[in-house]
Amino acid sequence: MTKKIFVAATGQECGKTTTSISLLHMARKKYRRVGFIKPLGPKPTVYKGRWVDLDAALIAEIFGLEDDLDIMSPVVLQPESTRQLLEGKTSAQALKNRIVEAAEELARRCDFLVIEGAGHLGVGSVAGLSNPDVARLLDAPMLMVSDAGIGRVIDNVHLNYALCQQKQADLRLVLVNKLLPSKRDNTMKYLGIAFAGMPFKVMGGFNYSPILADPTVKHVANLLDVVLKGNQEAEHHIIHHVHLGAASTQRVSDLLKESTLIIVTSTRNELLVTLAALYNIPEYRSKIVALIIPGLYPISEVTQQILDRSNIPYMRAEQLSSADVFLAIANETAKIHPEDKEKISLLKKLAETAIDFDAIDALF
Repeated sequence: MTKKIFVAATGQECGKTTTSISLLHMARKKYRRVGFIKPLGPKPTVYKGRWVDLDAALIAEIFGLEDDLDIMSPVVLQPESTRQLLEGKTSAQALKNRIVEAAEELARRCDFLVIEGAGHLGVGSVAGLSNPDVARLLDAPMLMVSDAGIGRVIDNVHLNYALCQQKQADLRLVLVNKLLPSKRDNTMKYLGIAFAGMPFKVMGGFNYSPILADPTVKHVANLLDVVLKGNQEAEHHIIHHVHLGAASTQRVSDLLKESTLIIVTSTRNELLVTLAALYNIPEYRSKIVALIIPGLYPISEVTQQILDRSNIPYMRAEQLSSADVFLAIANETAKIHPEDKEKISLLKKLAETAIDFDAIDALF
């Protein structure tokens, strides 16, 4: 009989996909046939010529599951899907049937199946396919991922658990992610007190990791729709700090930290030239991950030549201001992408110590 775990979350960016990847990685050490399904996909993307959910495409590429991709992402929501459902042009029952058929096919092929929900627990309600609806439809007990904290976790879990009770879904575990190492034991102590007597267990998941949380250079380039020039190897480097180069040239140089992305307007020729020179000094190479150069005003010809000769990685964002760039990056939460080899490798390694897979496996 196939073991199923439905991975849900109290909200977006809690680490639901990170948890799914970790469970799949660990399950492969114990089970011969391991599979994944994202029944309801709210993030459509074209992957290998077909519309699938972004997370399903990610999992397929990481674990080599491309042959199962059609049943890994049976329902992909498009921008017009909500209106079509409400107008009766799309049958909610047909979507449910498609999900059940895909899950049953994967269950026949797999010994262990990770089922990932969409967004927070209420996503999909327009079609009667909220996370608890789907979990009950597929007879899959739930693991709910939460951000760290004490009061916030208690509030969010109770809010989401109410929907689980209403839909008669079987919530067995709350996994608390992004814990601060210095507060981990204390946080878990008080959460244990808060949820004592509840019908689900509470466990600690991943500690907060800047490497997992921070974006890569390529992710920022895609976000801003700009092209990376200079050293192309930088595209997979992780940005740990973002610095707005508004101070004096000397001050900006002094403030550089490890893996800093520097935003420098196109009129700051002296600063651009200095950073280009610093990039080729070993002690600064690891500090300058890339430049973003916003502003309509052209870079001077001499400065452009120096930038190109230095091979410093940079992105030109003519249509954006420095503030636009800074706010776009500040408001963006980086997700893992298939090309983020460093993140994926670290995630698998961390999963072996951060996730008590045997305890989770026993609960389900």
